[in-house]
Amino acid sequence: MDKFPRTNVGGISLSRMIIGTNWFLGYSHTSKAKDDYIKTIIKDRKKIADILEVYFNNGVDTLMGLLNVAPLADAIKEAEDRTGVKCIVVSTPGFPVNAQSPVNGFSDRESIRILDDMQKLGATFCLPHQGTTDTMVDKCTREIRQFQPLCKLIRERGMIPGLSTHMPESIIYADESKLDVETYISIYNSMGFLMQVEVDWISRVIQNAKKPVMTIKPMAAGQIRPFQAMNFVWNTIRPQDMVTVGTMTPDEAKELIELSFSILERRQANMELQETRSKSSIKTK
Repeated sequence: MDKFPRTNVGGISLSRMIIGTNWFLGYSHTSKAKDDYIKTIIKDRKKIADILEVYFNNGVDTLMGLLNVAPLADAIKEAEDRTGVKCIVVSTPGFPVNAQSPVNGFSDRESIRILDDMQKLGATFCLPHQGTTDTMVDKCTREIRQFQPLCKLIRERGMIPGLSTHMPESIIYADESKLDVETYISIYNSMGFLMQVEVDWISRVIQNAKKPVMTIKPMAAGQIRPFQAMNFVWNTIRPQDMVTVGTMTPDEAKELIELSFSILERRQANMELQETRSKSSIKTK
């Protein structure tokens, strides 16, 4: 393969690997000290653009995150200018939710402003964040309340609707109710990190989903080594599904791309292994 494999979501061709942005913006899922480290060392337009350039040059042109968090939009533009690649953005905005939201929905002024901002910033997909989606899940009626009108508002602005969730019910109920979405974001990793039920159950939900699934947190925020993490996800999702990855350096991006290529091509990865003194006796002479 010369360029990374692609899939189709809502009529849009996008890379099956998606660039995650938590490691760019300071969301480590580890500690405040780790968050602060990321914000101090990596949350920089040029440094982010350097990483994006690696992805874009290898056919990974899809990014998930919030465009209105600085300096992400500027970093994307710089990487686009360097490479001539147009980034496909999967935006995951949160919307205000209160006691009236299940009845009144998301037609309030602030929700409209958020949608208009995503449109102006060039988002291709708009998937309301888990903090919005899962609050509106109704297990009694097996629906996601007020999401059909929200999807309509997204469509009216030329963006493609989907939803981001930590709850497996969200995907099932969206399918059952024929909600107007084209894709789902779901946590999926081999250790069950942040997942609400066992891994095999989430695997079954993804396998049965009627729309392509964008899986996230395959490395459990750094708790699973890339070799184990990527072998698991790439070998247990469908050809139409995607994997979202986070990296902090251009070299990490190169390693993940090559590792993923090797898994999909069923060959040994062409990458140098890390070394420690204890491995000296097993090195080939």
